[in-house]
Amino acid sequence: MFVRAFDRLMVPVSRVLAALARAALRPFISRATPPPLPEQLPVDGVTIGATRQVLPGPGVPSRLPLGNANNNLDVIDHDGARYLAVRTSRFHWASQQTRLVVLRSTDGGTTWSTEADLRPGRDAREPRFLVVGDRLLLYYFEAGTNPFRFEPGRILALHREGDGSWTRPQVVSPDDYVVWRTKTVDGTPYMVRYFGGEDAFTRGEAHIGVELMTTDDGYGWRPVNPERPVVHTGGCGETDFAFDADGDLWAIMRNEAGERGVFGSLLAHAPADDITNWSTVDDPRKYDSPYVFSHGGEVWILARRSVGWDGRYDLGMANGRRDRQLLLYQLAYWVTPKRLALWKVDRERNCVNWVADLPSCGDTAFPGIVWDDPDTLVVYNYSSPVDGPDEPWISGQIGPTHIYATTITFD
Repeated sequence: MFVRAFDRLMVPVSRVLAALARAALRPFISRATPPPLPEQLPVDGVTIGATRQVLPGPGVPSRLPLGNANNNLDVIDHDGARYLAVRTSRFHWASQQTRLVVLRSTDGGTTWSTEADLRPGRDAREPRFLVVGDRLLLYYFEAGTNPFRFEPGRILALHREGDGSWTRPQVVSPDDYVVWRTKTVDGTPYMVRYFGGEDAFTRGEAHIGVELMTTDDGYGWRPVNPERPVVHTGGCGETDFAFDADGDLWAIMRNEAGERGVFGSLLAHAPADDITNWSTVDDPRKYDSPYVFSHGGEVWILARRSVGWDGRYDLGMANGRRDRQLLLYQLAYWVTPKRLALWKVDRERNCVNWVADLPSCGDTAFPGIVWDDPDTLVVYNYSSPVDGPDEPWISGQIGPTHIYATTITFD
């Protein structure tokens, strides 16, 4: 009871601190020279439909114990059922109270039953589903218990048995690895993973390595290109990709840690005949939690959008040291609200266009999708209560977060 009361008290305190920090930052930001944003061109033919709350909700088992924070998730349709994996914990940050819950629905996500409840005794994040053959697998990475440190451990995997039980998790990576996305494209399973994430918050240049992997059985992973196992090294961690109508690869990479003196994100492109040969351009916005997918031969992105500072993460506040820049940019990012947004890759201009925001606020964005038909998808996402105040990100991370589902239709 004391812990819950303390958390409730910290939300209004964090709002006040965020307002004071924004006021203190404005003079510095006004004197900076931020990098230019690409011209944003309108994107037609997309309709954002209804949003409903999934969790907590009437369709979830009443005996399922949920924490205050329900955030990192993935969703998939397989063999006539829908599966939803959710991280539930005390708050957004690392905690030994964290659990990963796997829910199953046979009515398109209206009602759910609990199939697995993983309690690793430490933080667990980035649940990812993948079907290999006829086997449904779930991946996640284990982290630490210190809420003030990012401590990536190993990637683990388990799969669903025919009787509805799930196997014990098995380690499928070396230490210091994070799984970001898993997907199957034209029959080939892929995993994007990265290592060296803890290096993001140390002094000197970051050396985070991003790898593009494939597998035969879901447990043994190997590089798509053995001659180029690491497709990028620098300040980028979270990375996802999709293929366009020509078979070229497009990826968005979250450049939170900074490289070459710039921060934000990288838009990567690789030709169809060598999808591991990535060339990149900088974007001063930071596309957190990116989910990249194809529709109609075009490439689309679902990712977090920052409401403050014209959407920039890189504010041009150069002072000669990466760790000092990172501290200022992180502070400026923490004290502004966020949205889950839909974006489109402009392949002609080699940039990203904002399309629309989905109902979301405060602490939000860790999308997963399922397709209801070839032109209609359902986005599962977490957010601070959408009918509540528009919290700055920092207080949203302390307050409650729920799981929502939103329909998007492509005309």
